[in-house]
Amino acid sequence: MSGNESDSSSKDETCIFCLIAHEQDKETEIIKKNDELLCFRDMKPGATHHYLVVTRTHIDNCKRLQEDDLPLVERMVDMGMRILEKNKVSDLDDVRMGFHLPPFSSVPHLHLHALAPASKMNFRSLLHYGPQSHWFITVSDVLDVSRVVVVRQSR
Repeated sequence: MSGNESDSSSKDETCIFCLIAHEQDKETEIIKKNDELLCFRDMKPGATHHYLVVTRTHIDNCKRLQEDDLPLVERMVDMGMRILEKNKVSDLDDVRMGFHLPPFSSVPHLHLHALAPASKMNFRSLLHYGPQSHWFITVSDVLDVSRVVVVRQSR
């Protein structure tokens, strides 16, 4: 277990995403799951297709990610892309994937937003998930920032 989980049980009893991740919330339809991740629809979609990929292990947010978590982020992206493909998203270049930056996360549990088509998002959705949003960081930016932090720490 890496040092970014909130507690030794890797689960926060007060976190709705932990309850969903451990399949204790019967109202959420889980679309895809494995031992590490699960995916379900966002309750307040920002695009025609808006899915959340959530870690089963409680990690507070993207700022808590460490170097050894980078493969986890890549697996989250892979699951998000597979869900979009499964749901017949035809243009996989018209996708936004990323994380809300704290304190703008509605749920303090690491979750990847997979949205498509990004070109059809309305003004409100662009404020929350668009390229100019101060609240949203793309996966590529998270990976780049994490690599920069790792390089600086290794010097």
